[in-house]
Amino acid sequence: MTTKRARTPRGTHSQDLAVPDPEYLAFWRERHLSTLTTLRPDGTPHVVPVGVTYDPGARLARVITDGASSKARNVLAAGPQGAPVAVCQVDGRRWATLEGRAFVHDDPERVAEAVRRYAERYERTPSSNPTRVVIEIELTRALGRG
Repeated sequence: MTTKRARTPRGTHSQDLAVPDPEYLAFWRERHLSTLTTLRPDGTPHVVPVGVTYDPGARLARVITDGASSKARNVLAAGPQGAPVAVCQVDGRRWATLEGRAFVHDDPERVAEAVRRYAERYERTPSSNPTRVVIEIELTRALGRG
């Protein structure tokens, strides 16, 4: 006997940030390239490919990058209130978006945790970078269909 999976109504793709659907969470654990969208100081979107990790327990997404990158500079330019950002990944009909406020951190423990999570998800340890930072996204919304 097969059971049908409950479907969300068309157009309703919200996920619980702390307890997402198992398929959605599994999708975020698979190895997929994502995009990060930040806003430039002039308000135009800056979209770049990134590796991202999702930590539903902490309601955080993390992106490692060089501190001099445009994405880090865009987040820093938003000021102490953080920058509104989105990360997204897609694979056929499956897609996932996480939205929130981003902050740049250079604290070695935070960066090391982000590198550890990246290495776990992407099955490779990034090369050493003394100017590496982590963009932590305090999540406010999760959308998609895993």
